[in-house]
Amino acid sequence: MLANFFRIINAIIMWALIGFFLPKQSFKKYLPVTLFCSCILLIQTLLNLLFKWWKVKGGTKYMIFDAIAFIFGPFFTMNLWVFHFTYGKFSLYAICNFIMDLVFAYPLSAFFQKIGHYQLKKFNSTILFLISYSLALLNYGFQMFIEKPSEPDLSKPKSSE
Repeated sequence: MLANFFRIINAIIMWALIGFFLPKQSFKKYLPVTLFCSCILLIQTLLNLLFKWWKVKGGTKYMIFDAIAFIFGPFFTMNLWVFHFTYGKFSLYAICNFIMDLVFAYPLSAFFQKIGHYQLKKFNSTILFLISYSLALLNYGFQMFIEKPSEPDLSKPKSSE
């Protein structure tokens, strides 16, 4: 019960910060990449049902609820903020994600496992870090791809004005 309360309050606060402080232009610009990676995490969660990479206290229902709460709560909002502050500066983006993914994979994951929230089964913290960081790099490439300037149309003659 307390965990559900925390998840709901966390999501409300994170989304309120987005609503009040993130410029709408940044929200629109980085929404596609955030949805892209959120879908990848949802697929990973569904694949976990088959491969049993981790186990969540309470079973499948809680695993899916936790995944949705995490993906569309802190993950989604943090992704928007990181892109807002670092996109266009790859080294800063890479360092920022390296630190955040390291903190998530080691101390936070160890803490969540210690309190019994979930248990990594076929993953360890290193694999969790590598997957998280790889997704961050994939995200950056995806954002670059969707922002790629269109090629000039060479079939149209230039006007001689």
